[in-house]
Amino acid sequence: MKQITFGNFDEGEPVWSPDGATLYFTSDRNFEPYYATTGADIYAVPARGGAIVKISSLDGNIGTIALSPDGRRIAFTGTANGKPVRSYDQPDLFITDATPGSTPRNLTTGYDYDVEGGIGSDQHPPRAGNGGGIIWAKDGKSVVVVTAENGRANLKRFSTSDGRIDSVTTGDHEVVSYTASSDGSRLVTLVSTPVNIGDLYVVDASSRAAPRQITHVNDALFNTLALSTPEEFWYKSFDGKRIQGWILKPPQFDPSKKYPLILEIHGGPHTAYGSSFTHEFLWMAAKGYVVLYTNPRGSTSYGQDFGNIIQFHYPGDDYKDLMLGVDEVLKRGYVDSTRMGVTGGSGGGVLTNWTVTQTHRFAAAASQRSIADWAGWWYTADFTLFNPTWFHAAPWEDPKDYSERSAITHIANVTTPLMLIEGESDMRTPPVNGGEAMFRALKYLHKPTVMVRFPDETHELSRSGKPWHRVERLRHIVGWFDKYLQHQTTTVYDVH
Repeated sequence: MKQITFGNFDEGEPVWSPDGATLYFTSDRNFEPYYATTGADIYAVPARGGAIVKISSLDGNIGTIALSPDGRRIAFTGTANGKPVRSYDQPDLFITDATPGSTPRNLTTGYDYDVEGGIGSDQHPPRAGNGGGIIWAKDGKSVVVVTAENGRANLKRFSTSDGRIDSVTTGDHEVVSYTASSDGSRLVTLVSTPVNIGDLYVVDASSRAAPRQITHVNDALFNTLALSTPEEFWYKSFDGKRIQGWILKPPQFDPSKKYPLILEIHGGPHTAYGSSFTHEFLWMAAKGYVVLYTNPRGSTSYGQDFGNIIQFHYPGDDYKDLMLGVDEVLKRGYVDSTRMGVTGGSGGGVLTNWTVTQTHRFAAAASQRSIADWAGWWYTADFTLFNPTWFHAAPWEDPKDYSERSAITHIANVTTPLMLIEGESDMRTPPVNGGEAMFRALKYLHKPTVMVRFPDETHELSRSGKPWHRVERLRHIVGWFDKYLQHQTTTVYDVH
C-alpha cells in the first residue's frame, strides 16, 4: 500500500483510468467550506504518486464520477448553484473532458427531475451503503444512471452527445442500487417495491426486454404475511399545485367500517416518499390503521421549482398541502375524523410540531428527531447555515422570522397528546432545541406528553439505528396511537 495524496483535505469517489496510470477523485479544497457555496471538484494524480492537478470544477458540488471506456471523458452528477442561493438544488448529469481545466457540459438541462435521486424508506442500507453511480456504454455514446420521478426511481439512459433520454427500467418501484458488466451491456439491479423489500433483477441495457428476476429472498416469509398494496392518488392544493400521495389500508379492509388514520410526514424536507418498501407503514396498517403519506411542496422528484418553493417559508404552505391530503382521504368515507394521528421524523418532526400548534384535528401525535426552536437549532446543529438557504439572515438579525416559524412560539395552542422521540447523540437535530423544548413546555402547561430518549442513537435512529432500538421506537409510536386512537387500555404512558 502506498499513499499518493497528502495534505489537509479529504478525497472521495476514486476511479482508475482505463490504462491504470491515473487516479481521478473528488475533493473539496476550501479551507473553510462552511462559508463556500461550492463543493468538491475533480482532480487527477498519477497512480505511482506525483503532482495533483484539477481536471474540472462546477459552480456547485460534484457527486459521483465515472471515466469513459477510452479514458478521455468523465461523466458526473452534480448540483449547480442557483442564483441567488437556493434551499434545494436539483442534481443534474454533466460530462467533461478528462484534461486539466476542462469545462463541464450539463446533459440534463431539459430534464426536470433528480439525477441519481432515490426514494425515502426505512429499509435502505446505512449511509454510503447503496447506489450504483454512472454506467458508460462500451461505445461511449451513452450513460445509464438512476433518476427519481414522481415518487419512483428507475434507470435512464442519456446520450452523451445531446442528452437524449431513454428508459432502461420502468415501473412503480425504486431501483435502490445496481452494477454493470464490464462492457456495460447488462446490469444487475436491486429493486424495492411497496410490498417487497428487495430482489435482484438482470437488465439488458441495450434492449427493451423486461428485467428478469433472479432472486426471491423473502418469498417464504412474505407468503405467510398479509401485506397491503398502497393506493396512489393525486389532489390539488389550495393554489392549484398537484400533490401526490398514497393510502395504505389495513389487510382485509372493509369500506363499510370507520378506521383510525395516521398521517406520515417525510423529513428532509427535500426528499420524497414513494414506491419503495417501508416497514413502518406496513406494520401500522397491519395494526388496523389507514396510513396516509404524501409528497408536499418541497419534496424531491417533482422538479426544481416544486422542491425549492418552500425556501424561507418552511414550515408553511407544505403544512396546507398535508391537511388537504387528509381532507381528500376523509372524503372517501372510511376514516373516523375523531381518531386521526400524525407523525414524522426530522423535517417530518418539524411539521408534526407545527401541525399540533396550528390545528386540533388530530387526537394524538408523535414527533421524532425534530426542531421546535429554529434560533436555538441554528446555533447547535452539526451543519452551518452561513448562506441564506432557509433563512434570509442570522437569528439576531431577523429574530421575528425565526420566532414565527418555530413551533415553540405557538406552544400554548397545543391540546394534542404529543410523544417526543429523541436520539441522545443526535447532532443534526439536537434534542434540546426539538423534543426536549416541546416536552418541557407542555409539562409546564400540564398538557399530555411523554418523551422517549434512546441512548447512543444519532439522527439515523429510524434507518440505521440499533435494531432493538428501531423496534422499540416503532412500538412506542404505535402504542401511543393505540392509546389515543384505538382507546386501548395501557399504563405505559401514565403519569405517576
